Amino acid sequence: MLPTGEPKFRRRKAERPDEIVEAALQVFAAKGFAAARLEDIAARAGVSKGALYLYFATKEELFHAVVEQAIAPNIQLVLGLIAGHPGPFADLVRGVAERMAAMVETTPVGGVAKMVIGEAQNFPALARVWHDELVGPALGAMAGAIAAAQARGEVRAGDPRAYALSLISPLLLGVIWRETFVPIGAEPFHLPRLARQHVETLLQGMLADKDPCA
Repeated sequence: MLPTGEPKFRRRKAERPDEIVEAALQVFAAKGFAAARLEDIAARAGVSKGALYLYFATKEELFHAVVEQAIAPNIQLVLGLIAGHPGPFADLVRGVAERMAAMVETTPVGGVAKMVIGEAQNFPALARVWHDELVGPALGAMAGAIAAAQARGEVRAGDPRAYALSLISPLLLGVIWRETFVPIGAEPFHLPRLARQHVETLLQGMLADKDPCA
């Protein structure tokens, strides 16, 4: 009797692009872009370098796949949270901060972000992909939510985009601290606690009903 379902070797072949992308995520986070070798990525994924080239022609193309498949879905969850939030602005900000902190705490995205920051001058395409697919949409969505909250009278006057940058900056700095200084012995920050404390502090200045001059 013939076995039912798809043959094992076909399933394994279909899974290879995902395995290569996951391996590339780990290698980019650990080594950076310039130092990452395709043979290292292939070995981590359990394929030959030749097999890797069947799916990705260049390292830049592989980086784009890492952003699109391994990181962007997390940002899409945040965008969905922003778009679908029905309640007070403060609750939205707390939820976004919690989701972002969980992402950088449990995935290698921080190492890749450090890589992009450190190597963007030599590889500007990395920064372009990172901005266009991750940072730009997230910042724009948050700025839009802030502008809507201002129109409702929840948030004080100010540049929505600047407010949005203020919300995410400490978490980014915490990631850079973790990736740069913790490996040489610096005391780490607990990123979820950092995010929560910063959000509560910033809301004191942003929320219209918290304005001490009102």
